[in-house]
Amino acid sequence: MRILLIAGGWSTEREVSLHGAQGMQEALEELGHTVTLFDLEHFDDLLDLAATHDLAIINLHGDPGEDGLVQAILDQAGLPYQGTGAAGSLLALHKAATKQIVQRAGLLTPKWEFIPRKPDFTWEPKLSYPIFAKSETGGSSIHLGKVHNRSELDSIMDEIFQAGAQVLLEEAISGHEVTCGILGDSPLPPVLIEPVAGTFFDYESKYAQDGAREICPAPLDAKIITKIQEDALEIHHLLGLEGVSRSDFILDQDKLYFLEVNTLPGMTKTSLVPREAKVLGMDFPKLMAKFIELALNKK
Repeated sequence: MRILLIAGGWSTEREVSLHGAQGMQEALEELGHTVTLFDLEHFDDLLDLAATHDLAIINLHGDPGEDGLVQAILDQAGLPYQGTGAAGSLLALHKAATKQIVQRAGLLTPKWEFIPRKPDFTWEPKLSYPIFAKSETGGSSIHLGKVHNRSELDSIMDEIFQAGAQVLLEEAISGHEVTCGILGDSPLPPVLIEPVAGTFFDYESKYAQDGAREICPAPLDAKIITKIQEDALEIHHLLGLEGVSRSDFILDQDKLYFLEVNTLPGMTKTSLVPREAKVLGMDFPKLMAKFIELALNKK
């Protein structure tokens, strides 16, 4: 099969995307497929390339990629691809949108405030410090910080606005960070994340060697495991997601708070979803084979 592997692009997560794509290409070629690794930086060629391939695998993070643009173009070309379509991708990328949908369904999420533009000096946040400030559409914990006063908040908000993004403020809840992938329509074993390099799962913790302990399966009570998996699957359905997703949570004793969902989660061989799949006996090439199966079976 001729597979168009789409990676790179121009978001702040470009290098993460290209790194993961290298391992994906190796696994797909190991399965016997012919792979074209296409850097979305050359966006003008996408539609023409789509016409010469049998299937696309998307490994993009941030905008473009998780915003639904690439998916919409592939739909125009009639080229099947793994994962969620344009509408679900756009919803899931925007944290303030997903929080509204999830909260309306009765699931817990930390209190938040959406800041679309830089406020004036008289403004004060509705939330009490400490507060997490993050890019409303960003991922990989880029432009993310825990702030304790207005000066610290202004500093990280300026950084986010200068990057052309909007700001999401979020109540800081103490607890354990857990994440759970969905593959097809089945939850994977959750991962318990214990940052080593910092107090929360920031960029350094995610990508530095030994930056965090990622324990899978998570050593948690069976009822909590079931709750995490049920919530991750419900979020997958609420947003109309397909193929694969990964939802991130904070577990505060017996309360589970949804943080955000990823429609194109990291796909290096040691990333969270591949780690979860491996617990079920699915190595990286088998995971790629599952992606192909799901793409071909999409409605």
